Amino acid sequence: MKRAAIYARVSSVSDRQNTERQIIDLKAYSVDNHLHIVQTFEEHISGAKRNAERPILCECLDFCISNDIDIILCSELSRLGRSVYEVIENVKFCRDHRINIYFQKEGISIFNPDGTENPYTAIMIAVLGTAAQLERESIKFRLNSGRAAYIAKHGYDGLGRPKGSGKSKEDLAEQYKSVIRELRHGTSVRRTAKLCDVSCATVQKVKQVFLS
Repeated sequence: MKRAAIYARVSSVSDRQNTERQIIDLKAYSVDNHLHIVQTFEEHISGAKRNAERPILCECLDFCISNDIDIILCSELSRLGRSVYEVIENVKFCRDHRINIYFQKEGISIFNPDGTENPYTAIMIAVLGTAAQLERESIKFRLNSGRAAYIAKHGYDGLGRPKGSGKSKEDLAEQYKSVIRELRHGTSVRRTAKLCDVSCATVQKVKQVFLS
């Protein structure tokens, strides 16, 4: 039975989004295809971040090399990154180390079942990734255009978070002092989340606010 790892990602660093659905679907795929899930990696970070700025992704890739993982399961291309170049870089890294990646939504993988390289994967990734990137840029343009039109007509009233909402940095420091302590001791994000009974997303948010 081939050894597999799941990599799941959502963009929000808050608890507003979670990776549950991705993991459920990928575990179902692993059962249907006789794959043994060795480890699951969950990351709460923007896909626009560079590969080097995504600690859980880096941890996943290192783990797969060190533990002879045969295949990484991802729900879709965008989970591996929003930039076509970053995705292709990850795919090339895995190909060079003979680690397969399967993208469930697109139904493509680096290697075929017989172990030969799929010659169309790089082309499909480039085409699908570029199309998605263009769509995101189009959405961003429309949002910015609408915002500019609103400001021109109404000013800044009604935009942004209401003044005084949200917790102060001091409040956060008090609420998550155990998380901060563990992070300063060098405890990993996943281990800190388990020890302090909070989500990985919360730990990453605290790390970004107090230790970046």
